[in-house]
Amino acid sequence: MTGNKPYRVLLYYKYVPIESPEEFADEHRAFCNELGLKGRILIAAEGINGTVSGPVEQTDKYIEAMRNDPRFADMVFKIDEADEHAFKKMKVRARKELVTLRLEDDVNPLEVTGKHLSPKEFFEKMQDEDTIILDARNDYEYDLGHFKGAIKPEIENFRDLPAWVRDNKDKLEGKKILTYCTGGIRCEKFSGWLVKEGFEDVSQLHGGIVTYGKDLEVQGKLWDGQLYVFDERIAVPVNQKEHVIVGRDFFSGEPCERYVNCANPECNKKILCSEENEHKYMRTCSHECRVDPRNRYIFEYGLTEDEVSERLAKIEKAAV
Repeated sequence: MTGNKPYRVLLYYKYVPIESPEEFADEHRAFCNELGLKGRILIAAEGINGTVSGPVEQTDKYIEAMRNDPRFADMVFKIDEADEHAFKKMKVRARKELVTLRLEDDVNPLEVTGKHLSPKEFFEKMQDEDTIILDARNDYEYDLGHFKGAIKPEIENFRDLPAWVRDNKDKLEGKKILTYCTGGIRCEKFSGWLVKEGFEDVSQLHGGIVTYGKDLEVQGKLWDGQLYVFDERIAVPVNQKEHVIVGRDFFSGEPCERYVNCANPECNKKILCSEENEHKYMRTCSHECRVDPRNRYIFEYGLTEDEVSERLAKIEKAAV
């Protein structure tokens, strides 16, 4: 599967028992470094979850090696073409969970999970009556792009989703629940948890938004905005038919799809903002973050105290 660009990004996961996750992680890290790949891979006793980037030849070798391992022989790789590496480093780490839910009674997706729907089936189900489309991602991911009519759980972390569901159970009871996430791995556990919670009609988008956007028949329809991805690209398109911007500038409310992190390292909040507003507000989300002595923007641009005071005064004047 060779395209026109010299690099590729591989997104994949597999729930499968792995003995000695830490030992496997060490061996796998060495293998990835030998190939010259970069990315982020999590290894747990329950399986593997990774995104890696590299030249086409190296990614081919990686896929071949993984499929030669009986544990990963049928693992699906979602492939994007790229002009360069999508990561700066190669990180392979052992974790207790592939996705952090921290449930008291953990869910094994190999035993219980929601019904898997193909992109076409998901597209059709979204238009059924009594259907709830529930985004299983974090709030900043939703803000950049989501399915039309999808519910946005007000959560900053995936582990907060079960509590949100319990607090909003009245909105979901008796409904056909469709849930979705970036590549599918979060929904494997979350949809299983919904089933264990007593919800009777639970389905998930198999392969996630990434697969939905690549489907030749559906072509990403009913998706608005862009897809947030956890690498240097930040955002990738989904809807092949039309592009509707849903993101809004944190400061002006104008259409925006450009994410930055708050320059206060203690905050680090992801905010959508234009380049102009990034500089106007010194890449911070609040006055408290702007005056924080660790403001990275001030150090990055070598601003003097007088220059900072002048900018603060302009912001205050504009607010009045």
